[in-house]
Amino acid sequence: MEKITSIFKPVTLQALCILLLTVALFSSCNPGSHHETSAKTEENSEKARTAVPDFNADSAFSYVRHQVAFGPRVCNTPAHEKCGDYLANRLRTVCKDVIIQKGKVKAYNGTLLNFSNIIGSFRPELSNRILLCSHWDSRPYADQDPDPKNHNKPIDGANDGASGVGVLLEIARQLSMSPSPVGVDILILDAEDYGPPEDKETTEDTSDWWGLGAQYWAAHPHKTNYAARYGILLDMVGATDATFLMESFSMKYAPSIVKSVWSTAWQAGYSRFFPEEEGLPITDDHLFINKIINIPTIDIIHLDRNSKTGFTPSWHTLKDNISVIDKNTLKAVGQTLLTVIYQEK
Repeated sequence: MEKITSIFKPVTLQALCILLLTVALFSSCNPGSHHETSAKTEENSEKARTAVPDFNADSAFSYVRHQVAFGPRVCNTPAHEKCGDYLANRLRTVCKDVIIQKGKVKAYNGTLLNFSNIIGSFRPELSNRILLCSHWDSRPYADQDPDPKNHNKPIDGANDGASGVGVLLEIARQLSMSPSPVGVDILILDAEDYGPPEDKETTEDTSDWWGLGAQYWAAHPHKTNYAARYGILLDMVGATDATFLMESFSMKYAPSIVKSVWSTAWQAGYSRFFPEEEGLPITDDHLFINKIINIPTIDIIHLDRNSKTGFTPSWHTLKDNISVIDKNTLKAVGQTLLTVIYQEK
């Protein structure tokens, strides 16, 4: 105690006043220092929360190629079963909460189709959720092929199916490394493309024969009372110079989501892929999600203004193989979606 007290000198009243005045002057010269520090801390925290990962197009392309390598992924075939196992296992490597929804649905011709909807949930504890979807099966008929001899042959479905799933798998990988500010459910749908061949179409409404896996999931979601603020469906998102018009059913059921996603794409530098132009209504998985479970869901789908079919030239033909996939398009779609997710509040 003696050594501690011996270092202090007696303090006069005058010295004490000078000391207090100095402290007051110093404080008055920095009136905003505390507030500025707090503001900077909040700003840095906000930036960290909204940091958007870089979408890896090479990785997404690899996922597309792996799917196509199994051969046409038509329901009730060995290729379909093997690819389903691959997708489930791939998702499990980056997501702890994976559910496989298996069942049977009846096709237009009475065939019972074995299907598997594959769902991965990120941040399942959050009630604020976004639903991302794509179908993984491929069409059993190349009924739009220029050669009629090919109309009963199954297609690889590199763009029509595999491209959207490839984008979702890469997004899942990013979500596993950088937790998102909202919950995200990745729904990989089956039995979408087993609708009637064109030469068997009639004047009757055949829309219910498409999107069979989506219809089943919408009526029997993977979790009781499942809800999401909105959904985004990907379909044919890998072709060179793709144009994603504002699909008409999307504009009917979720116009604000369409406009928000397109605005994000423009801000991210992908305006040429996302023109501000409305396209035709497409009977796709999102239609049934909107109608049955009432989740406002949009469709990012390649619609071609110059094509007779309204889709890409390879649509439902044998040319829909890995050669049509362009990494630049995968990047545009994937980066846009990551930006949408990580800028959510």
